[in-house]
This record gives sequence, C-alpha cells and structure tokens, in this order.
Amino acid sequence: MSGAELTLTPGLDALRLFLHVLAAAIWVGGQFVMLGLIGTARELGDEAPKKLARAFAKLSWPAFAVLVLTGFWNLAALHPHGRTTAGWNMVMGIKFLLVILAGLGAWLHGRVTSKGSMAAWGSIAGTASLLALLAGVLLAG
Repeated sequence: MSGAELTLTPGLDALRLFLHVLAAAIWVGGQFVMLGLIGTARELGDEAPKKLARAFAKLSWPAFAVLVLTGFWNLAALHPHGRTTAGWNMVMGIKFLLVILAGLGAWLHGRVTSKGSMAAWGSIAGTASLLALLAGVLLAG
C-alpha cells in the first residue's frame, strides 16, 4: 500500500470533524452568547457576570483543548507529508497565530481586574477566535 492510499476510515473522519466543529461552536459561539448576556447579567448583581464567566470557562476551556487537539489531528489527516500549497501554508500559519492569540486573550481576560483591560482582552479573544474560524473555513475550501 502506498502512502497516498493511507487514509482514516470515514467513521474516524466524521468523528474528527464533528469534534472540531462542536468545539468551535462552544468556544466561538459561547463567546458571542456571553457578549449578549453580559448586560442582563450586570442587572442581576455585581457577582452575576463573574459567576457566568466561571460557568462558561468550565465549558469553553475544554472545548479550546479539543479544538487544538483536533486541529492537529486534522492537519495530520488531511495533509500528510507536507502536500500543501504555499497559499494554504500561509493561511494555516495565520490561523495558528490567531488560535494562540485567542487563547492568550481569553486567558488574560479572565485574569485582569480593570473593566477596560477585561473589555480589551475579551475583544481580542473574540476577534481572534472569529478570524481563526474564518481561516478554518478557507483551509477546508
């Protein structure tokens, strides 16, 4: 059997893609849900936004880990032995940087104390996450 014939089974391909898309829905979609809920949460009391953020972190960080792991799995499964174009490699490099920025932004968002810093890092995390999602769609093309 030649290297070109080595592929994952359709079942594993489906599982890999399902887990990646599910994790992206939780990580990226959850950020938008939190953005939509923050105003209402503030009306419920000073501690409500923090409680929501802690609850979301219990879902979002495992989803982020699944995104990273399935991202490497996707890379190994779809592009073995470096069979890519220069354009694909450029977009993949940008996506990789955006994923790092999204994770770092979200991590800092949860650790800073000033409202301005929280807003800035939250915006960076959300924007980087959204752009990483777009890059993923372009790579799947």
